[in-house]
Amino acid sequence: MITKKDVKLGRNIRKLRKLTSLTQEEVAERVGISTTYMGYIEIGQKKPSLKVINKIAEILKVKVRDLFPY
Repeated sequence: MITKKDVKLGRNIRKLRKLTSLTQEEVAERVGISTTYMGYIEIGQKKPSLKVINKIAEILKVKVRDLFPY
């Protein structure tokens, strides 16, 4: 079940990604996931695994906790 926290996480990932001027495609490729899946994460429709969260944080050059706005 998707929660408000999932949506907030996705929005925050998108915001941080845009601050780095990376596209969804670039991040998805570097993480090893599809662009579609990355899009679903950013709109809160999919819950990323801890492995994916760690990789996204690494690519965006932030701490994992910085991805979570709550």
